[in-house]
Amino acid sequence: MTRALVFPGQGSQAVGMGKELYDAFPAAKAVFDEVDDALGEKLSDVIFNGPEDALTLTANTQPALMAVSLAAFAVLKDRGFDLGAQAAYVAGHSLGEYSALAAAGTFSIGDTARLLRTRGSAMQAAVPVGEGAMAALLGLDWDAAAAVAAEAARDGEVCTPANDNVEGQVVISGAKAAVERAAELAKERGAKRAIMLPVSAPFHCAMMQPAADVMAEALAGVAMNAPVVPLIANVLAEPVSDPAVIRDLLVRQVTGTVRWRESVAKMVALGVDTMVEVGAGKVLSGMVKRNPAIEGANVQGPDDIEAFLASL
Repeated sequence: MTRALVFPGQGSQAVGMGKELYDAFPAAKAVFDEVDDALGEKLSDVIFNGPEDALTLTANTQPALMAVSLAAFAVLKDRGFDLGAQAAYVAGHSLGEYSALAAAGTFSIGDTARLLRTRGSAMQAAVPVGEGAMAALLGLDWDAAAAVAAEAARDGEVCTPANDNVEGQVVISGAKAAVERAAELAKERGAKRAIMLPVSAPFHCAMMQPAADVMAEALAGVAMNAPVVPLIANVLAEPVSDPAVIRDLLVRQVTGTVRWRESVAKMVALGVDTMVEVGAGKVLSGMVKRNPAIEGANVQGPDDIEAFLASL
């Protein structure tokens, strides 16, 4: 068995996530406490108790999802799981890339929490609310979705693919009017559905350049180690281990496309046959069910942890 650990991104959050881990395992509680200390506030209280509108603020969502992922990973590690010996790669969807790198030893948990608070705040501030939008196009392949986005952009408007999730599921991002036009065009071109997403900013497009500039400065001041296993990077869909390269890719990731479909295909090509999603929700392990070459599993609660450890 060749295993990859993957870490979820925005959209997987839910009030109460991680509370069972916190209550059951000292190693998990230590992670939540470390994140709270790094941020100088009780983010754990928002994670466990809400309110939901506070958890869904991008500046909170990003470090919160990381905290839950790293809490679950800390329990695995405490129980004897050795990432370097028992997995071949890590990957994460958007902000999940930071969780993956923290699990692989590139960043400390405290630095990761601070970076994601900065990232979330910068992404929220990059575009005034109401000027940007995102939409999921279901039933169009990558080329068709990219063509629709390009056709919808007018007068210098941005409208580009943001997430290539699985075959037939591409998320586009950009100026609100252009994304709305693209959604209508997509339906005319045979999309099964075109869904405007309830997001507060147009992530992973050129409109996020101010946030990329902020992250370039933030990442320049943070210590980085080589990950103990390679990262399959969002913007390349290729394995990387050099900290300087990873730093550059994390900056590019803010405005670049999350090439998740290609990342999964790359892992399969490299021999991965089992993908284990570590953290809240089952978005990534659910998507991988569409690929018969790879099995998906999820580790987010005590029962999942016991089942996973028993499978080793």
